[in-house]
Amino acid sequence: MAGNKQGISVLIIEDNQEIRESTAEILMLSDYTVYTAEDGKLGVDLALRHLPNIILCDIMMPELDGYGVLFMLSKNEKTKNIPFIFLTAKVDRSDLRKAMEMGADDYLTKPFDDIELLNAIEARLKRKQGMEEAQLQSFFSVGEYDEQELLEELLENSRVKGLKNRQSVYDEGDHPHFLYYVKKGRVRGYLFHDDGRELVSGIYNPGDFFGHEALLLDQAYNHSTDVLEPSEVVLIQKDSFLELLFRKPSLAKMFLERLSDDVSQKENQLLGFAYDSVRKKVANALVKVAVDSEGSEVDECVIRVSRDNLSAIAGTAHETISRMLRHFIDESLITKKGNAIHIYSIKKLREIKA
Repeated sequence: MAGNKQGISVLIIEDNQEIRESTAEILMLSDYTVYTAEDGKLGVDLALRHLPNIILCDIMMPELDGYGVLFMLSKNEKTKNIPFIFLTAKVDRSDLRKAMEMGADDYLTKPFDDIELLNAIEARLKRKQGMEEAQLQSFFSVGEYDEQELLEELLENSRVKGLKNRQSVYDEGDHPHFLYYVKKGRVRGYLFHDDGRELVSGIYNPGDFFGHEALLLDQAYNHSTDVLEPSEVVLIQKDSFLELLFRKPSLAKMFLERLSDDVSQKENQLLGFAYDSVRKKVANALVKVAVDSEGSEVDECVIRVSRDNLSAIAGTAHETISRMLRHFIDESLITKKGNAIHIYSIKKLREIKA
């Protein structure tokens, strides 16, 4: 890499003292941090201890030759991806082919000059940096087709459980064994405030996952869940989910986004509880149910939610919910029939200030 090399380390494994010291001098003058080893065994120890950015290694050495060094380091998770350049006085094509087949990134034929050495190192480091950037870009790019494919793989061979109205899925304090996916119906997450009030933390509709926060953090649930109507929930084994998560970076990216959205929504909900007027709290509760049920693209919709659940989402009393709904009806923002609430404009409800 051009520019300042400070912080970039090179390990030289070479039994010839003159070559070892002259190579180290060239690299130190170029601001690389340099470690040296006079044999293969010491070289492996130094590689594991310091985890250099790149390794230069002679082939023909006593104790442990260069092929042995490469083999041992390629089997270790910490060192297997470190760029590896062979230093060799041999020019036999079969030896070079063997080196490259074993996983060497490049080779330098001795004697080599300063420019050859520095160019070889810079080229390998740039290539490694490019591969890491490509992997990062791949991690943060997943199309709709890929996401659907991942969902199908995740749901494959998982058990579907039928649940009756108000039946519990899991309770606060339980430890997670499954990732849950709503196939049919609706599920709500809820918890109790210190003063005994019930607060709804989320409503999950068909196509939604839930329970992933505790599963990913490997901790007990901080809320409870039950179903709002007869539902079907897919139970995805924890081990299967985590195994697929490590195999598929795109899936990890998808759940990181979901976690980020969950945190943002909960923060906004808590701020609303603390600072919003009662009128604004009820309007926000209606908007939340509407968006969770119908998506963010619609403006007019019909939602079904009980007064109890609306009260728990808004964090306010039942009587307050009834009073505010009557005001919204008088203002032609909604109409209500039983548990069905017809919202004429989600946008107007969002714009309510006080």
